[in-house]
Amino acid sequence: MPDPTHPKLLFLAILAFYLFFIGTAVPLPCQEPGATSSAETAKEPDVLLAEAKLLADKGKASEAERAVRQYLEKNKNSAEGHFLLGYVLFREIQESAGVKSWTGGAAYAEKTTDGADTSVRDSKARASLAEYTEGAKYHDPSALDLKIVALDYVLLGDYLDADHWLTRSVEWNPKDYESWYYLGRTKYNENRFAEAISAFGKCLQLDPKNVKAEDNLGLSYAGLGRNEEAAAAYQNAIAWQSHLLVRNSGPYINFGNLLLDANRPAEAISNLLQATEISPGDSKAHELLGRAYSHSDQLQNAQTEMEKAVELSPKSGPLHCMLAQIYKKEGKSAKAEPEFERCAALSGTRASPETPRR
Repeated sequence: MPDPTHPKLLFLAILAFYLFFIGTAVPLPCQEPGATSSAETAKEPDVLLAEAKLLADKGKASEAERAVRQYLEKNKNSAEGHFLLGYVLFREIQESAGVKSWTGGAAYAEKTTDGADTSVRDSKARASLAEYTEGAKYHDPSALDLKIVALDYVLLGDYLDADHWLTRSVEWNPKDYESWYYLGRTKYNENRFAEAISAFGKCLQLDPKNVKAEDNLGLSYAGLGRNEEAAAAYQNAIAWQSHLLVRNSGPYINFGNLLLDANRPAEAISNLLQATEISPGDSKAHELLGRAYSHSDQLQNAQTEMEKAVELSPKSGPLHCMLAQIYKKEGKSAKAEPEFERCAALSGTRASPETPRR
């Protein structure tokens, strides 16, 4: 029997022990140095796509797009690659609107009210939809994919298709409160107020004290003429955020509008002043405050607020008309006349749906 302490046998035993534990660092006989195993190769696409998505969510959507397109050059039939490219293109739209990270509230976007050119954004939304369509040839999309598809349609003003895909999304993932919120907004834009109330209710069940959902619930009640319930919803939304450092101006704007329609301008002014403090760049808040001041015969204040509204939304014909009327009330005909002319020139401009309050 060989002596186990013999130097040669001892060396071979140590070598066998070494290779057993760290042998993965040594190339296999049929494997070139630097080559990867089949398991590592299988994981590589997932890693590449995960890194690209991380870039998109960090506000680097252009870098993410380059990475995904490079991946698709070698993997043309990858459903995950096409779905991710669709998502990245949607994120690029968000970034162009000043949204630097993925947040559900900021994700939802509609056409602006100032007549701005949206051709680039619309082209991007169509390209995003094309990628989701291509990916669906190879694999079913997820509930999240359908949500982004729906939001692309919202950007294009196609609420019918947005409704269809959001409905499918919440069927697949009924616990996604954001999708219920988006569905509610879409129903509201379709004037299907009762269905919007139901969707916002689902959102609030899943995410109690969601300020946006409660605010939009109020809008939906107002759409049905249920003004007392609308007022209660706006007041709830205002109360729920009273302790927050960053507040949403929507409930103040919408409650102020409701009060103004009820011929209660003094109460409207109180809410609308808070709205302009929270969102000084919101033309709607300044417009309504200007109207409230005008109804209260505070014409100088009305002029200041309406001028600010026009400054923020210079392509809105109705704002120029309202400013002209205030100038006329003040006896400032020289200022009123050019505003009436601008109003007439812009009257043929197609109005866009109102941007949702965030």
